[in-house]
Amino acid sequence: MLDMILRRKNATRRAEITAKTLTSFFDIVLAVVLPQLTHLIAGAGGGVTWLPMYLPVLLGGCLLGARYAVFCGALAPLASYVTTLAITGTAMPAVGRLPFMIAELTIFAVVGGLFSAKIAENTLWSVPAVITAQIAGRGVFLLLVAAFNALGATPLTFSTVWAQVISGVPGLILQILTVPFVVLVLKRIFKED
Repeated sequence: MLDMILRRKNATRRAEITAKTLTSFFDIVLAVVLPQLTHLIAGAGGGVTWLPMYLPVLLGGCLLGARYAVFCGALAPLASYVTTLAITGTAMPAVGRLPFMIAELTIFAVVGGLFSAKIAENTLWSVPAVITAQIAGRGVFLLLVAAFNALGATPLTFSTVWAQVISGVPGLILQILTVPFVVLVLKRIFKED
């Protein structure tokens, strides 16, 4: 979506790269900060329920397109891990969950990003973008856990992960409601709708 907005504004290539880089940076920062705020407000289980890191990653996908979004999806959990470990001494996400979250959030971002051009044409495309990204991302997460369990290479059990997926339904609903709304607001700000 950001591509289309910048093209319509006749932005230079340098301005496009700068805008996308800054948006990606802000997206990653938000993906680090929102989980911390969620844990402060909703407690330790708030992250599993509300999926606060997923929201900015999905938004980044819808805004940036797949090429830039892949970095947001991959770097957000890694940035959170490093930042929380450095500041609090306790990493979030936990090291055992980190590779799975990197894979899952990368899928969320890329799939959402594949809809970016359609979203630029019509904001309503953000709804199927979010839902498709959720199904693909959560599906990849479950498949990876099942595969690594079969190899005996992860302490995560499929039943524990399935329970987390079910617990995250409120967060998934929040994403379906929030991402299209934010996209609509941004399009209105940039006078694109």
